[in-house]
Amino acid sequence: MRTLQRGLQPLYTPFLHPKHSTRISLSPATANPAWTRFFHASASNRALDLAYNLHDSKGRSKGPPIIILHGLFGSKTNNRSVSNAFSRILSRPVYAIDLRNHGCSPHDKTHNYTALAEDVEHFLRKHNLHDATLIGHSMGAKTIMTMALRDPECCDNIVAVDNAPVDAALASDFPRFIEGMRKVEEAKPMSQKQADQILEPYARELAVRQFLLTNLIRPEPSEPLRFRIPVRILGDSLDNMADFPFTDPDQARFSKRSLFIRGTRSHYVADETLPIIGRFFPRFELVDVEAGHWVISENPDAFVKTVVQFLQDKD
Repeated sequence: MRTLQRGLQPLYTPFLHPKHSTRISLSPATANPAWTRFFHASASNRALDLAYNLHDSKGRSKGPPIIILHGLFGSKTNNRSVSNAFSRILSRPVYAIDLRNHGCSPHDKTHNYTALAEDVEHFLRKHNLHDATLIGHSMGAKTIMTMALRDPECCDNIVAVDNAPVDAALASDFPRFIEGMRKVEEAKPMSQKQADQILEPYARELAVRQFLLTNLIRPEPSEPLRFRIPVRILGDSLDNMADFPFTDPDQARFSKRSLFIRGTRSHYVADETLPIIGRFFPRFELVDVEAGHWVISENPDAFVKTVVQFLQDKD
């Protein structure tokens, strides 16, 4: 596929430095549950009701639904413009979701890909959504891959943006971001400028700080700012975000169409991971878009064109 290219400056920079594992088979993966049980949380996890925005061109979009998931520390508002574009171009309703512990969705101490997947499965059942396209960036990409491998009948196809079904080591910078956000909360800042000054020693790049600080809210006019995301829970879950719950492609496979989009300046989907992607997702297509890790914000035109072409292609 050919894509448009735009030289936009990234809104924020990657937080993870992947060290892709080339292991294919370790321990047996979780068996695929039957469709009748697909949306039920396991005994160890409680599915949460997720906040969302519906983009349906004022009710004119009537096709199969599209579900779009953000990355770590993001929210449904990150995907507002591309969601509107998909709804308008494809005449399909688009549900932009806040994953657990993000945006306006509930908080829970359990934050791993199984729990994230179960929440979205519950969302599909609650809203009676079938034959959906699942789109996810980074953390959202691993979430939709988990869903597809848990039960291929949950969706019609997937679009995974700049992540792969492998384990990836966290960058040493990442705990510093968490520490900085905790320092902000402890200081109880009254202004965005004060919060930025506190965070600066822990996140030197302005774009990174601006992105992290989008999560600041003021509960009441006279109260200090605080993060709407549970910083401590997410900090304790960093290792979970590096993992992937499936390790054996012989135990779980998604044989429907899948699109993997990677940024040309990103290292999240290294060439050595492609054989593993092919074993988990044997019908996958790969498209490189001129961007870093934050493909959607850095090059939205190319991203939208690539996804639209994939979804308009027929078998």
